[in-house]
Amino acid sequence: MSAAAPIDSTLTDGAEELSAEQVLARMVERFHPRLFLACSFQQEESVLIDLLLRIEPEARIFTLDTGVLFPETYETWRAMEQRYDTQFEAWRGMTLEQQEAEFGPELWKRNPDQCCSIRKVTPLKEALGEVDAWVVGVRRDQAPTRADTPKIAWDAKHGIWKAAPLADWSERDVWRYIHEHDLPYNPLHDRGYASIGCTHCTVPAADRSGRWAGNGKVECGLHG
Repeated sequence: MSAAAPIDSTLTDGAEELSAEQVLARMVERFHPRLFLACSFQQEESVLIDLLLRIEPEARIFTLDTGVLFPETYETWRAMEQRYDTQFEAWRGMTLEQQEAEFGPELWKRNPDQCCSIRKVTPLKEALGEVDAWVVGVRRDQAPTRADTPKIAWDAKHGIWKAAPLADWSERDVWRYIHEHDLPYNPLHDRGYASIGCTHCTVPAADRSGRWAGNGKVECGLHG
């Protein structure tokens, strides 16, 4: 059941006019340490991690470790932890062996929605059960399904507040910040991957069409 939105104009008033840094500062002031930044090791998270840890060095960052991330993604994970002298919290679903025993081999081919539910959606629900708000790297120009993303809004699906500080950023804005600050980023972006997920479901593409290619699927269920 979706949770009804609380009335809290102090969070949302003027949010669309705030910069990414100001959105993060507002969220940190209100929610830290019960605030999570979701990290999938894409270019947007390189920016958000840098911005957030400048504001609050003890900010909490988590990732959903599906067990089938690219080696380059795990390398980026280690590089980011080393850069900022921090440790990300990892959340996982059932093991791949358990999944195969219960649902058969290669579930991601036969039923990608169910696979995403097991490996991402369920662990996300558990992670967000620990906090009162979360921050994501969603941008409006990533896909039509994200075009109306607000910078700060009540997330009825999870019953907590949600911020998308980069909602109005372009891809060029993201890369400009990364290069200006010499930030670590996933090298798969240099190899034609605009969006990076699990090894079995991601191919090089200029947009999110590289995710679940051929399945007509564009979202994993985390954001709606």
